Amino acid sequence: MKLKKLVLLVIMLLAVSSLAACTPKKEAKTLIIFQNKVEINDVLTTYATAWGAANDVTVTVKTCGGDACAYGTQILAEFQAEKQPDIFVIEGMGGYNIYKDKMMEFSGDAWISNTDLEFKVGGKVFGFPVAVEGWGMAYNKKILDAAGVDIEALKDVSQAEYKEAFIKIQAYYDANSMSDYAVVSMAAASGMYWVTGLHNFNGYLSAGLDYADNSVIANLNNGIVDEARLAQLAEWFDLLKMYGDQAILTTGTYDDQVGKFADGKAAFLHQGNWTDSSYADSDFEMGYLPHATMTEGNDSIFIGAPSYYVINKGSKMTDVAKAFLNDLAASAAGHDYMVNKAHMVPAFNSVTLIPSTPLSASVMKWNQAGKAYAWWQNDMPSGFGMDTLGPIYELFAKGTTTKAEFIAQIKTAIEGLK
Repeated sequence: MKLKKLVLLVIMLLAVSSLAACTPKKEAKTLIIFQNKVEINDVLTTYATAWGAANDVTVTVKTCGGDACAYGTQILAEFQAEKQPDIFVIEGMGGYNIYKDKMMEFSGDAWISNTDLEFKVGGKVFGFPVAVEGWGMAYNKKILDAAGVDIEALKDVSQAEYKEAFIKIQAYYDANSMSDYAVVSMAAASGMYWVTGLHNFNGYLSAGLDYADNSVIANLNNGIVDEARLAQLAEWFDLLKMYGDQAILTTGTYDDQVGKFADGKAAFLHQGNWTDSSYADSDFEMGYLPHATMTEGNDSIFIGAPSYYVINKGSKMTDVAKAFLNDLAASAAGHDYMVNKAHMVPAFNSVTLIPSTPLSASVMKWNQAGKAYAWWQNDMPSGFGMDTLGPIYELFAKGTTTKAEFIAQIKTAIEGLK
């Protein structure tokens, strides 16, 4: 009798096991985000994990960027993986041209009406702005006040007014034996070509123009030079290098450039608000003033979205990806993540939080005042800014070439794009 019961029990267990094997398993929902900002990896992961828990989704954040990982190379490998990213990042037209066959068009998404910085091609929206970044002439108010420089007078500024301010600051240093102080901290050597060939040169592309005016970049991409604008750019860079810390200008690294300003030993810094994490121990008030790229009438700083989240149109999770992005733009938790956790300037008009970090707060104020010149540097041909213009800047910074040669070399480079 016991044997019969045992046999019956085995048969029942086998039946249950067989039924379980035949029953389709509920497929777990997993959203993969592949992004390139190393500095926000941890806080983005925390936010994404919490969002996933609230929406019955597993969200995985993969990060590749900085010195340790080449995003452009790794993303190609990600597309060959068994599970491709559902959301990934592009940087302007360069990224669009590479990945346009992978990108889904956004249509009717709520976040689109909440920003002015969506990435569009041919009137169609493809990119969700990750954040707003900006740069101008970051200033040390303590030094400017001590030297008798009126900050308000430099908010709509000419090159002549900047030169007068630079002379005053240098005179203040000389009178107080401050030989290790600099008027301007800026780097132009190899490894820092993005400061010159991209950011400084962007003044040629957008300074003094309406935000949507792409006439100069369109001409550049067709090999057409605006010689008057180029001459004004050359005058501005000549002034910066004349009053710059020469060691930093010609051989300095990012840390050298930012460190000089963070230590309170430079009146101005040619860098963006992404440097905010360097100022925790700085004991002076700082903010942004415009670059004087044009001879006169410079009243804005350079503000744009440097990168965009895009959705892989081949993903099975497009609806979830769209929901994730819409919540990021619209929810209190999303706003808290962007401003308070990631220390970013959001690109969305509904955000009322003010960044606690000084340069990001300054970018936000300039942006809310409508005082922004566009970013067009990422719409230049791939490598043109870094590989072509950067070395031209370096030669001029080191005195190897003259201002006239600097202008002629850039003119030739642009004309070579025909």
